[in-house]
Amino acid sequence: MAEKSADYRRIFLSGAALMDTRAPVEFAKGAFPTSHSLPLMTDDERHKVGTCYKQHGQDAAIRLGHRLVSGDIKAERMAAWADFARRHPDGYLYCFRGGLRSHTVQQWLHEAGIDYPLITGGYKALRGFLIDTLDDAAESCRFTQLGGLTGCGKTELLHRLETALDLEGHANHRGSSFGRHALPQPTQINFENGLAIDLLRKRDAGVDHFVIEDENRAIGSCHVPLRLHQRFVDSPLVWLEEPLDMRIERILQDYVIDLSAEFIQLYGSAEGFNAFAARLRRSLQNIVKRLGHERYQRLAAIMDEALAQQQQSGEAGRHRDWIAALLNEYYDPMYHFQSERQQARVVFRGNRDEVLGYLHSIASPIGRET
Repeated sequence: MAEKSADYRRIFLSGAALMDTRAPVEFAKGAFPTSHSLPLMTDDERHKVGTCYKQHGQDAAIRLGHRLVSGDIKAERMAAWADFARRHPDGYLYCFRGGLRSHTVQQWLHEAGIDYPLITGGYKALRGFLIDTLDDAAESCRFTQLGGLTGCGKTELLHRLETALDLEGHANHRGSSFGRHALPQPTQINFENGLAIDLLRKRDAGVDHFVIEDENRAIGSCHVPLRLHQRFVDSPLVWLEEPLDMRIERILQDYVIDLSAEFIQLYGSAEGFNAFAARLRRSLQNIVKRLGHERYQRLAAIMDEALAQQQQSGEAGRHRDWIAALLNEYYDPMYHFQSERQQARVVFRGNRDEVLGYLHSIASPIGRET
C-alpha cells in the first residue's frame, strides 16, 4: 500500500497534482490550485450515505456506499483515478479528513496495481496549514503598500517585482466598481488558499518584505484575511505618480479594450460585446448614489455613445470622454481626500522608474539586494 504524507509544506511548494475525492459540492466551496475533482461519490450519493449514517450507523452507511459505487459506475471512476495517477505519478489523493473516502480510493487503486499516496488529515489539514501560513505571515513579515490615483498602473509595476503580492490577481478583480473581469471571482476559500501558497513560495525563496497594492479589505467579493489587512494598513505607503493622459489611456486599454476582448473570446462577437456593454453600464450604475443622478445621467449618455461607436466601427476612443470625466469629477477627488488622511504613512513619492527603484532597494529577496 502506498504511503501517507503529512508534509504539507513540501506538497504545496512542489506544486504536486492533488486528486480530490470529496463530493463536487465540497470541491466547489474550496480546493487548491493544483486540485482536480475526482469524487468517490456524487453529491446525491453522498447525501444518501450521510442520511443512512445518521439513521442506521456507520456499517450500514459503508455497505450502502459500496452498493452505490459498484459495477460500471465503479469501473468508470476507477479508470479516471488510474489515469490521473499515471499522468501525475508524484501526486497525492485526499478526502475531507483523510478518512474512509480517500482510504477506499487508495485501496481500490492498490488492488488494481497502482500505489498512490494519500494526505494525512485530508483537505481539513491542508486548509488548516494554509490558514496558519497566512497568520504566520501577518505576524512575521514586513509589508509596504503601493498607492496612487486610479489608472496609474500599480498592478503593472507590481508585476515587475519579485517581492510583490498581487491581491487583485488572486481575487480576479481590479478592486474598483469597474473591476470585475468576464470570468467570475474565486470563492473566498480559494482566494485565501492561492494567496497563502503564493506567500509560502515567496518566503521559501527568501522574501520577507512584501509589496502590496493599497486596497480596501474587500476586493470585489473576496476579502483579505483580517490579520493580514490590519498589517497592510499599518505599513509604510509609497505613492506612484502618473500624468492624467497616461492614466486615461491605461483605463481605456484595461477596462474597455481588454475587457471587451475577454467577453468576446468567451461568448463570441455579438453576444460577447452585448455582455461587455451591459457590464460597463452596470458598473457605472453601481455608483449612481455617489455620483448624483444628474452627473450619472450625463456620464451614462457619453458611455452609450461610446459603446455605439465601438460596436459599429470597433473604434473605442470615444470612451476617453467618460473616463476623463469620471477621474476628474469622482475618483481623483475621492483619492485625494483619502491620501490626505494617510500623509504620515507616505515614505516615498515618485514616477514609475523612481518608485520601482525605491521598492527594489527596500524589498529585495534575501541574498539578492540591489
